Parts: sequence; C-alpha cells; structure tokens
Amino acid sequence: MQLGKIAGTVVSTHKEQKLIGLKFHIVKFVDLDMKPTGGFVVAVDAVGAGVGELVLVAAGSSARQTEVTDAKPVDSVIMAIVDQVEIEGKTRYSK
Repeated sequence: MQLGKIAGTVVSTHKEQKLIGLKFHIVKFVDLDMKPTGGFVVAVDAVGAGVGELVLVAAGSSARQTEVTDAKPVDSVIMAIVDQVEIEGKTRYSK
C-alpha cells in the first residue's frame, strides 16, 4: 500500500465493459511528511474519496481484491480514506 493525495479525476466515456460505473482518480504519492514524491497513479475509487483527501492505494493483484474491483481489469485501487497518520507517537496527519 502507498499513501497519496487525490489530485484530480479522469473521465472516460468509452471503456471496457467491466469498468463502466467506476470512478477514476489521479493520486499523487506522498512521503511521511505528506510531501509529494513525484510519483502518481490513476486508481479506481472503491470508497468514495474526493479531491484533496489522503488515501491508501493498493496495486497489482491486491487491487482486484475489493468488492468494487473483483474480477475487473484494474491495477490500482483507492481502498481507504486516511483519518490520521501517527509515527513514533507524533501525529503527522489528521483529517
């Protein structure tokens, strides 16, 4: 899993049949200080996240393990909206 912030959305009116109804977000990966690392991914939203939210992204075969993405051609999925990140007793992020 990786931490990332939702930077935007991707709209696609023509797509594989199994992807109809799914929402796609652009997720920019962040480090433990919540600063962008430079990496990003387009991920299917399985939890109803919105632009600007901190999320957890799963990739590869794990991305197809949610109810929303089961048996679908998906490589990345937003599987959680992060409420808080605590490291060594210090809160680094709080929603």
